[in-house]
Amino acid sequence: MAGSLAVIGSGLMGSGIAQVSAVAGWTVTVHDVSEEALARGRAGIEKSCAKFVSKDKISRADADAALARITTSTDLEKAAADADIVVEAVFEQLEIKQDIFRRLDAVCKPGAVLATNTSAIPITQIAAVTGRPESVVGTHFFSPVPMMALCELVRGLKTTDETLATARAFAEEIGKTCVVVNRDVAGFATTRLICALVMEAVALVENGVISAEDLDTACKLGFGHVMGPLATTDLTGLDVLLSATKNIHRDTGDPKFFPPELLARMVAAGDHGRKTGKGFYDYA
Repeated sequence: MAGSLAVIGSGLMGSGIAQVSAVAGWTVTVHDVSEEALARGRAGIEKSCAKFVSKDKISRADADAALARITTSTDLEKAAADADIVVEAVFEQLEIKQDIFRRLDAVCKPGAVLATNTSAIPITQIAAVTGRPESVVGTHFFSPVPMMALCELVRGLKTTDETLATARAFAEEIGKTCVVVNRDVAGFATTRLICALVMEAVALVENGVISAEDLDTACKLGFGHVMGPLATTDLTGLDVLLSATKNIHRDTGDPKFFPPELLARMVAAGDHGRKTGKGFYDYA
């Protein structure tokens, strides 16, 4: 199936999606708003590929071939016009995503699948700004994309079976196992679950009931979790989890998704987790 892919956004998620797709044989163009952002994304992909080579997960020749299949562009039309599939992977803000999908609707070829990597925003709200909502689908990858095997596929109200099938074939071809969310609710399935767990975990720590370390240990040893919820938050990004749970709370009004003050304060202070060197744990 391998064809032409455009990835909109060169951050951690976009770079990861580009990397695994290129390794699987797709021709990939990564778009971002500046050459500096694209250079950072490219450097991250090269570093990740080097790690896989060092661990004998991929040969040097295959890594070089994958890197050769990735190009970058600050021109959205140039990046997306000929793509068979476009995956948007920018910040979790509805207005930003809607603006991108309006532009994609204008430049993408007929029949292209327009996918969003959103973890919490209803697909229908994103698709509504296009003239082709039937071609819009959620492809929620997990971070870090080269390591995580899951892709949560989400149907918008008007997503067709054909669009969903194409998205599934793409995700499976690049090595992911898919689950399908048939009802387009804010947060889908996985983000609702992790946000509910993380909000309660943060509240317990905030109220002095238990330390972050002991809470994570309890979840790992008591529930069989590979990683505790607060370490997971550090990996995903406190800012990302805060934004996601705010989106869910705004859409549902469910009080269990209202973020504790501690989480908001940490984000305001710039303690976003691993990417900033400090979150619930210190990575300096």
